[in-house]
Amino acid sequence: MPGYEVLGEEEKKQILEVLASKVLFRYEFHAQRAGVYKVAEFEKAFSEYCGVKCALAVSSGTAALKVALAALGIGPGDEVITQGFTFVATWEAILEAGAIPIFAEIDDTLCMDPGAIRKKVTSRTKAILPVHMCGGQARIDEITGVANKLGIPVIEDTAQACGGSFKGKKLGSFGAMGCFSFDSVKTITTGEGGMVTTDDQNLYTRASEYHDHGHDHDVRVGRGLEKRNFVGFNYRMMELQGALGLAQLEKLDPVIIKRQRENKQVLKDALTAVKGVTFRTLPDPEGDIASFLIFFLPTTEKARTFAMAMAQEGSPPVYWHENTWHYYGKWEHLLEGKSPLSSGYPFRDPEGAVRASFHPEALPITSSILSKALTIPINVNMEKDLPGKLKAIGKAAEVLKAA
Repeated sequence: MPGYEVLGEEEKKQILEVLASKVLFRYEFHAQRAGVYKVAEFEKAFSEYCGVKCALAVSSGTAALKVALAALGIGPGDEVITQGFTFVATWEAILEAGAIPIFAEIDDTLCMDPGAIRKKVTSRTKAILPVHMCGGQARIDEITGVANKLGIPVIEDTAQACGGSFKGKKLGSFGAMGCFSFDSVKTITTGEGGMVTTDDQNLYTRASEYHDHGHDHDVRVGRGLEKRNFVGFNYRMMELQGALGLAQLEKLDPVIIKRQRENKQVLKDALTAVKGVTFRTLPDPEGDIASFLIFFLPTTEKARTFAMAMAQEGSPPVYWHENTWHYYGKWEHLLEGKSPLSSGYPFRDPEGAVRASFHPEALPITSSILSKALTIPINVNMEKDLPGKLKAIGKAAEVLKAA
């Protein structure tokens, strides 16, 4: 799955061009650069790849979410519908914006159930934030369909599905804004980093200003002399990250996704022969980036048995139902309202009244789905690992049959 597996001479070449210029900052220093603007180049290449008008590089995938929320004007008093199976950054960004995350159930895509959205909508709902989890698509056409009828913007969290598509259209290009992550274990990596995409020039301008302390980026004046339309913060990407992103993007389709699909197919073929195993629904299998192979056993007990047998062979699958980073039921800091602030914000207001609380059993369908799901992460260079994983699958199948 991670782009770090294919780091090589191409990345070195791009980075050396930055070092030769001695300019690490994405803005200004025009005379020293000799025409080297890696972050700007990366943004242009990424927008073209995704088929969107605008792309803004930022410091992380979490920052991308925060910048998108700010660009849409979302803050205290607002609610954002998201899902209970995602990385914690999704709802952390919502809380950090001052809004309240409202968690919807997932379906057999392991992404947001479009049918669950209307049940969660209130007069305070200001965005719907589906997550394309584990390399596969949410039912994004249905989700945007519901959102459009309600007049609510969609922010796509595409952190785990960079390069994915639905019916030929890239993920991250369906909603008002798309958010991507390029951290150290993402499909393409810049070490840390992210991207915000949009077709709306006004949203792009607001995002660009917010991510750089509110600077309006007026090219007619020197930096520091620009005006500010509103306050912002620092979520900028630096030139070294932009350089890495350019090289990684070139490898995304022909190397990373291609190899992951090949490796995934080998393991899926083996699992297809196991009685009782079914697979996660992919709304468009052709657009899967194949970074994870997710399969189901008929019951929770059988899933645990299968997982234990694979683990005993040295190839443990991921059991999301017990994962503390990605599953609602294991987010103790959210469920217990733990805050580093003396006021208890964002769970309490300055007067001490509760403004957000979350029940551990609020998502029974999500819990049931994840309790039966097992996942094998797919790597780019896993040829040496495949025999061991195939052996583990075979052993687990024997144990399951004998149980």
